[in-house]
Amino acid sequence: MREKQTYNVIWFRNDLRVFDNYSIEKAFKENHPILAVYCFDPRHFETTKFGFKKTEKYRAQFLIETVQNLQKNLKDKLNISLLVFHDYPESVFPKLAEKYHFQQLFLQKEWTQEEVEIQKNVHYHLPEVEFIETYDQFLFHPEDIPYETFQNIPEVYTQFRKKAEYHVNVRPPANLPQPQPEEYIVEHTTQVPKLKDLGLEEVEKDSRSAFPFHGGEEEADRRIQHYFWDTCQLQHYKETRNGLLGPDYSSKLSAWLANGSISARKIYWKVKKFEKQIVKNDSTYWLIFELIWRDYFKYISLKHGDKIFQLGGILNKDLDWNQDEETLQNWIKGETEEPFVNANMKEIAATGFMSNRGRQNINSFWAKELKQDWRIGAAYLESMLIDYDVHSNWGNWMYNSGVGNDPRDRKFNIQSQAKRYDPDQKYQQTWLGGQKELF
Repeated sequence: MREKQTYNVIWFRNDLRVFDNYSIEKAFKENHPILAVYCFDPRHFETTKFGFKKTEKYRAQFLIETVQNLQKNLKDKLNISLLVFHDYPESVFPKLAEKYHFQQLFLQKEWTQEEVEIQKNVHYHLPEVEFIETYDQFLFHPEDIPYETFQNIPEVYTQFRKKAEYHVNVRPPANLPQPQPEEYIVEHTTQVPKLKDLGLEEVEKDSRSAFPFHGGEEEADRRIQHYFWDTCQLQHYKETRNGLLGPDYSSKLSAWLANGSISARKIYWKVKKFEKQIVKNDSTYWLIFELIWRDYFKYISLKHGDKIFQLGGILNKDLDWNQDEETLQNWIKGETEEPFVNANMKEIAATGFMSNRGRQNINSFWAKELKQDWRIGAAYLESMLIDYDVHSNWGNWMYNSGVGNDPRDRKFNIQSQAKRYDPDQKYQQTWLGGQKELF
């Protein structure tokens, strides 16, 4: 009887790309055929304790497009088959291990509660398999930052940024290996699920959307080509990044970053190329500045663990929070006393996207004006946002709710913000149907 072929398996989660992927690079250094797996985990589409679907239709659609593109790129560029399942990973992997006899599982390192729990469940069923994890979602790699442990990460972003910028060199992107032999391609019949398979409604595109983009690594590359090279909008990023309407007021790279269809390192090195070839200015630096913010929230989550999901936040603050259903529904529907908040809430409900300026204002209003449980707001955005990233979302919500890393504990003056960032009321009229006298 012929001996079973031993495979190495790459488990894709939030690293849905072929370029600059260290799990791929490591797997290719081993002398075995490679197989890839992605699971649409049913838990990601269930209703949470806060009453929202964990993943709503907008991000789910973007994810479906991303996985389809990953499947194509893995096969075309590396001769790797991506098997896609709508099932629990702890159910999928034991069956695969029987069929493909794998001894090593390559994956991106995750550390937040739910991801760790699922990984433990998989490991429990595969005690003989070696899990090879890589920190692969950072700009500044954890081994390179100038702190002995994550507990030494400062509680103020500026302190972290200045020290990290001074001491850390951003690593070069991982190389794209030569493809494995074609005979290693596994014939399979697994299908990428559709929205209805995930229990979600179809997405209707809204012409007002500031994010009219599709998922996938190739789409991320097209966006960089457009924003950096075709229009050179990058050179104006710092002046326009607080915009509210249209696709080009900011880079819009956050959604591809969030599911890992582009890496922070790749964006950094593209910015450096732009600085050499076009211009180096405050705007080119500011995009890197924002990538460092993204890193910082990941390090805060590594330092504080599950506290980022708890009512008292990382400060253990005992504040008086409310949970009023009518207040919540008015906020979600955009029926509050603040037109600027309402416009932003209607935008996210219709498109799954909202500007950074909008996110800060609706958060401050929810937590500091209405004094409602900040976690409910964070959970709603987790559900709705195309570009949801666990560390950035919960980190920002803590920050703007007074239980996180804001040393000044600021509260936004919503009307003043509206006058400053929407002086002609064009944004509010776009989303509120032309209401007058908004101020």
